[in-house]
Amino acid sequence: MAKDFLKRARARLIDAEAALKRGDYPETVRYSQECVELSLKACLRTVGIEYPKVHDVGGILRFYAHKFPEWMQDQIESLAEASRDLAEKRAPSMYGLEALGKTASDLFGFDEAKDALEKAKRTYKVVFKFINEFYES
Repeated sequence: MAKDFLKRARARLIDAEAALKRGDYPETVRYSQECVELSLKACLRTVGIEYPKVHDVGGILRFYAHKFPEWMQDQIESLAEASRDLAEKRAPSMYGLEALGKTASDLFGFDEAKDALEKAKRTYKVVFKFINEFYES
């Protein structure tokens, strides 16, 4: 299951990159969030942790940081922060903020999309390394 999650996370990363290239910034944020969520859930699944069915698993990752290798423990805080930040943007990147009359395109521009994509790339890279090391040993 963890390997499948990681495969799907990679697909979301590719989608996020394509969305940024075509100037679809809300979609870049949305796909980046999905990449981070799937990547971190793959991590948790790898070490046998049943994560809650929520979009932000950063708190669970922090709680179980001791289950990960030392090199990865140093990055848990930034991974958890990426999870929190992008989970908060998940619904607005899809629907906007209807109560304020703001569309998703009003809310997310190039800089925010680029930042989301960078968080997704960083997260995926760390998780990819961890899962490869875990299954090779």
